[in-house]
Amino acid sequence: MIVSSNAKKPTVHGSAYVAPTATISGDVTIEEGCAILFGSVVTAEGAPITIGANTVVMENAVLKSSGGSALLFPLEIGESCIVGPGAYVVGATIEPGAFIAAGAKVFNGATVEQGVSVAIGGIVHINTRVRAGQHVPMQHIAYGDPAVIHPPREAPAVHEAMNFFETVFNLEPSDDVRAKAAESYSKFLRKRHAQDAVIAEKDKKPAPPKSRSKLEEPPPTQAADVGKVVDVMFAELEEARLRREAAIEREKRGKK
Repeated sequence: MIVSSNAKKPTVHGSAYVAPTATISGDVTIEEGCAILFGSVVTAEGAPITIGANTVVMENAVLKSSGGSALLFPLEIGESCIVGPGAYVVGATIEPGAFIAAGAKVFNGATVEQGVSVAIGGIVHINTRVRAGQHVPMQHIAYGDPAVIHPPREAPAVHEAMNFFETVFNLEPSDDVRAKAAESYSKFLRKRHAQDAVIAEKDKKPAPPKSRSKLEEPPPTQAADVGKVVDVMFAELEEARLRREAAIEREKRGKK
C-alpha cells in the first residue's frame, strides 16, 4: 500500500519490489533493485527516508523517520543492506552493506557504519555510532560514540546513562515524562496523518504477451473463423454425397 502523507508521496523505483501487504507512507525514496517484503512498514513522520539500491527489507520490519519543530531524525539506509524480519529502525543512518538481523533495534541519531552486523535482538541505542569492524552480538546493547558493547545484564546501567525522552521527545526529566511523551506524540501523529490518502501502486510494465501453443484453444475470434470453415466443409461433403448417390441411381437406371 502506497500512502500520501502530509502532502508527500513516496517515490519507488520501477525495478523495486514492494509486496502487496507492505506499507510505504510519506516522504520515502526507494531506489533501484530494492525488495520491501510482506508486512513491512516504511513511514516518514516529519523527516525523509531513503533506502539505497539493492537493499532488502524483510517481513514485518518497521522503518521510521521522525521530526517536529525542534528535532529531526531522518532515516538513511545505504545500498546493499539487509534489514531482517521484525527489525525496528528509526531516525538512524545505516551505511552500505550493513546487516540488521531479525528483531534488532536501531534508535534515533544512531549510525551503523559500513559492513557492521547487528545480530538477532541486538540494540543500537540513541546517538550511538557503531564503527566499521565492530559487531553487536545477539541481545547485546551498543551505546556511546564510539560504541561500547554491553551484555544484557548491564541494560539498567545503560538506561541510567542516557536521557531517552529528552533526546527523542525534547522533554526534560520529570516523574510524568512518559505521560507527557505519549500526549505530545499522539497530538503530533494525529496532525501528521490527518490528510493521509492511499494512492495508486507504482506503475508496472505490462507483461509480454503469452505465446500460444498448438495444443491451446484458439482465441474466440479465431474459433469463430474455424467454425465457418467447418460448416463449409460439411456442406461440401453433403453436396458430394448427394451427387454420388445421384450418380449411382443413374447408373442403376442405365443397366435396366
